[in-house]
Amino acid sequence: MRVAYHEVIQTLEKILLKNGFSEDRASLCAFLFAQASLDGVSSHGLDRFPVFLEMIRKNLVKPNNEANLLDSYGVFERWNGNLGPGPLNAHQCMDRAIQLSKEFGVGIVALQNTNHWMRAGNYGWQAAEAGCIGICFTNTKPNMPAWGGSEPKLGNNPLVIAIPRSKGHIVLDMAMSQFSYGKLKTYLREGKEMPFDAGFDGNGNLIKSPESIIDNELALPIGLWKGAGLSLLLDMLATILSGGNATFQVGESREEAGLSQIFICLDAAKLGVMEWSDEKLDQIVMDLKASLTFGDKEVRYPGENNMKTRNKNIAEGISVAEDIWREILNFSL
Repeated sequence: MRVAYHEVIQTLEKILLKNGFSEDRASLCAFLFAQASLDGVSSHGLDRFPVFLEMIRKNLVKPNNEANLLDSYGVFERWNGNLGPGPLNAHQCMDRAIQLSKEFGVGIVALQNTNHWMRAGNYGWQAAEAGCIGICFTNTKPNMPAWGGSEPKLGNNPLVIAIPRSKGHIVLDMAMSQFSYGKLKTYLREGKEMPFDAGFDGNGNLIKSPESIIDNELALPIGLWKGAGLSLLLDMLATILSGGNATFQVGESREEAGLSQIFICLDAAKLGVMEWSDEKLDQIVMDLKASLTFGDKEVRYPGENNMKTRNKNIAEGISVAEDIWREILNFSL
């Protein structure tokens, strides 16, 4: 079904206000959830909203706790999220990284003790729209095996790289697992198998069944051992720079709370790359789009269809599964 964007925003705001959010924080949090679905990433937008409310009910997310500065070293700052809402903490820390980059050319913010930031790409778009190259990543609970392992030891630790461009920003948003758990749950709800091998069963066989992968928390690392290694290093960097929890420590509580995250911004103007940035990016994109393809396949750059999807959903309404929207509406009663 499709629901008008303004109706989605109003509904989410109403529910958040009932759950202890102040008006301004409810407004921004509703926007971040709606933006994910508006851009076609419902698995980390409206689909996750009931999960977010459940985390509030469990007191894992504290609605009006804000992130605060712990340490400052010029271009680098360390913040404590105080278990506040993950999307708000992430938006605040990316904004601070942007501010630092406008002053120094580079800004780095490490965040400890925060919660799931939901759609990671939101913060890449935030940086790109401010004219900054943005890089951010987070650790998660253990939900992916080390290469050769038979139990979840690594996180699917999402990574975002965003590059501003006049003709359309380049925004890569990817988990370290072949499919995010949000996407796995979307396929499970729709009664579908994954289109490619997505994880392991209990005997180490590659499978496409989202139910089994979710139950065992044995998602397939991207690039096999390479993705497993990259996941480990992202966790290490997030942990040592923030001073917060590592993936294995997050897993000790059996809840995905108290995460560690990193936000990096480079201001294109301050670093003197504005003169040739668009020209070089356009050349790379043109070469990519000229690629020969198999059959009627199309080659796209990361984020290429984002604005097209956003404009379509603004005009026609946001696409949302009927059962998810009914569940959300029940929270507003």
